[in-house]
Amino acid sequence: MKNLISDIRHTIVVTIVAVIILCGIYPVVVWGLGQLIFPYQANGSLIKARDGAIVGSEIIGQAFSDDQYFNSRPSAAGTGYDASNSGATNLGPTSQKLHDSIQAAVVAYRKQNGLAADTLVPADAVTSSASGLDPDISVKNAMLQIPRVAKTRKMTVDAVTALVQKYTEGRDLGIFGEPRVNVLKLNLALDGKI
Repeated sequence: MKNLISDIRHTIVVTIVAVIILCGIYPVVVWGLGQLIFPYQANGSLIKARDGAIVGSEIIGQAFSDDQYFNSRPSAAGTGYDASNSGATNLGPTSQKLHDSIQAAVVAYRKQNGLAADTLVPADAVTSSASGLDPDISVKNAMLQIPRVAKTRKMTVDAVTALVQKYTEGRDLGIFGEPRVNVLKLNLALDGKI
């Protein structure tokens, strides 16, 4: 009985110490390091307009449907870019529903951008990402949208192309991933807000 009471006391002490360290000290240390070393990222990578108003996050996509804007990658998260309902369609490569939705998206993309019926459409223009929150599109996707955006905004193709190039991000650490364009930053630049 004496060993049982000792074991229970020991277990309670270890639990209290673990709670203090893992639920108190550790989160505070991680938060503090994040604020010290990576304050922009730790606070949501928020993008501010010239007037100081927060207009979105660099790491969460937003829906743009007007022809004067570059379209984001399609989203399956809730009603679209809903961070509280992040997720993919979960449809596999043999799914007829996935096949039909991609075919419809390809037709709509070609029509919206005035492309020929045989123009290859980048995958990121017609499929959602795993999270449904992807803020970036491929450079090829952006390039195919330039003529539509330029025409709608009454800008030259060269001026819009220059903005796409300005907001094209390279590979992470120079080797990981593919070059990409942050849609929110690009559309804000088109509006002259950043």
